Amino acid sequence: MLRSCTAALRTLRALRGRREGASPAARDPVLARRWFSTEKVIPKDHALPNPSWSKDLRLLFDQFMKKCEDGSWERLPSYKSKYTQKSEDFKTCFLDSKLVKEQLSQAQLFTRGYEDGLGFEYVIFYNDDEKRTVCLFQGGPYLQGVPGFLHGGAIATMIDAAVGMCAAIPGGIVMTANLNINFKRPIPLCSVVVINSQLDKIEGRKLFLSCTVRSADEKILYSEATGLFIKLDPEKSLI
Repeated sequence: MLRSCTAALRTLRALRGRREGASPAARDPVLARRWFSTEKVIPKDHALPNPSWSKDLRLLFDQFMKKCEDGSWERLPSYKSKYTQKSEDFKTCFLDSKLVKEQLSQAQLFTRGYEDGLGFEYVIFYNDDEKRTVCLFQGGPYLQGVPGFLHGGAIATMIDAAVGMCAAIPGGIVMTANLNINFKRPIPLCSVVVINSQLDKIEGRKLFLSCTVRSADEKILYSEATGLFIKLDPEKSLI
């Protein structure tokens, strides 16, 4: 009974908040605690192993963490709503401050919108000398296309994310101008793939990249892609 009453009160407060145009903090007790608590909130790094990771994903993760020990590779952290300095620079240069305050307060990264194991499980490693990234990706059951296989849009999303990161590190604030993908074979659902992205050349504000998607042992080629990314000009509006 007490639980039922508590749930009813929560629902009533949520409805009242929507009717009265309450702030996100007023509608979300967890968000309110984050805003007003004196304790420092440490965001969860989703590019670290969790119980949903398969044996293959953990093994590959450990192998690349070993490569990070000599400084040649770097693991890139990933958060739901804590953004990098480049993201903050993007908001400052290209977004209206009112939009940032009102509409982005509850925004989160698209690829981190699922609970652990259900959607996009991935980690990206970067090699600065070689100007390339390796993304270890496991697609969860909510990313199904035809039964038993990953949706093409899901792998396209991860290719865009991986190639985009490879472009953003040397290029700064970039956006996708063109992404051309050749799907060679369907990817089994919940399997692990390795997405290799390479910066091929830079011409002015244009960054040209290439990418392959292979099985965990890299024997099966699932997809190939090329991408063109543009370094944004802070003097020009996006609208």
